[in-house]
Amino acid sequence: MKHVPKVEKEDERQWILNVLDGHKGDYSYLVDRYKNKIYGLLRGMGASDQDAQDITQETFIKAYRKLASHDLDKNFAAWIYTIATNLLKDLWKKGRPTASLPDDLSEPSLSDNPEEEFIRSEHRTELLHLMQKLPPNYRTALLLRYTNDLSYEEMCTLLEVPLSKIQNDLYRAKQRLKQIMTHQEVKSDEVLKSI
Repeated sequence: MKHVPKVEKEDERQWILNVLDGHKGDYSYLVDRYKNKIYGLLRGMGASDQDAQDITQETFIKAYRKLASHDLDKNFAAWIYTIATNLLKDLWKKGRPTASLPDDLSEPSLSDNPEEEFIRSEHRTELLHLMQKLPPNYRTALLLRYTNDLSYEEMCTLLEVPLSKIQNDLYRAKQRLKQIMTHQEVKSDEVLKSI
């Protein structure tokens, strides 16, 4: 698992302080840093493309208005993801349907080797399609932990569940994915034998 270097967290803290000091244009740094991750999280939780776009935008508006209430000693990512997921839950309460996962939730990465990047992209797409077969709580746990790099404690706060539930969901999600992948390999082997 990759962790955000301390320098970046300190830089992020400084950007927040700049915004609070009246440099409103500096908020664009935070938007650029988190917009794709929030969109991907919302899509992974089942929001449609349009709803994910709308909620992402609404998240940043709400976060901007409440930025002074953010505790600078706590993780900004966990705070803003909480806003986004609460907005999605509010939408669900209104009875809006969920959608399937997109082909690729990850941010585009720059690589010197286009072939390597293509293979990595294909694997991400395949994994995301497999994740569609998981229950929403397993899918969300995987996305928060491995795509958005949240700690277990941050996930507990965000999802409002105990640590044991987070650990259990992650364990079971990985086990279920492994079963799905093994089952698919068996099927593809059977197809190849019949040719």
